[in-house]
Amino acid sequence: MARRAFDVLVAGTGLVLAAPLLALAALAIRLESRGRVLYRQRRVGRDGREFDVLKLRTMVDGAEHIGAGLAVNTGDARITRVGRILRRTSLDELPNLVNVLRGEMAIVGPRPTLPSQVAQYTARERGRLAVRPGITGWAQVNGRTSLPWAQRIELDLWYIEHRSWRLDLKILWRSARLVVAGEGLYKGTTGGWQER
Repeated sequence: MARRAFDVLVAGTGLVLAAPLLALAALAIRLESRGRVLYRQRRVGRDGREFDVLKLRTMVDGAEHIGAGLAVNTGDARITRVGRILRRTSLDELPNLVNVLRGEMAIVGPRPTLPSQVAQYTARERGRLAVRPGITGWAQVNGRTSLPWAQRIELDLWYIEHRSWRLDLKILWRSARLVVAGEGLYKGTTGGWQER
């Protein structure tokens, strides 16, 4: 209950404070390219329940059907100019706060993944679904998308086993530093999902 109250308080306050920024970002997205401002993508949450994660659109409309599909790397031509700024500052993730208020996500936890990825989890890896997925998490602050997928899962499982308020605060502090530095945004040559 305490964690849920914390999530609601932080998400609600964050959305109120970020409202002018969100409105400005939405206008910039609209002016630069056609398509919806919000991007929805099906993800898997706690106990395997699916939901639509919300993000500000940073790529051209229909990008998931062009080029590399869902894989995104440095210099991807599908990313718009506004999108580069949003990704660099992680502002594209702000609508995740709505997912938190809905109870689909938490502030801290493993990042939500695609149904196709979850379908290939081992029984042990399904332990990653024991908690609500988060806006930021232990894997996020230890390499983000530049990490090999197996390593990200191990970090998330470690977090679930050692979860505490102290660890969550450590993750939030590191997350703030990463946003400023803009590190680990793209998978590079070592990160990303690999089909099994």
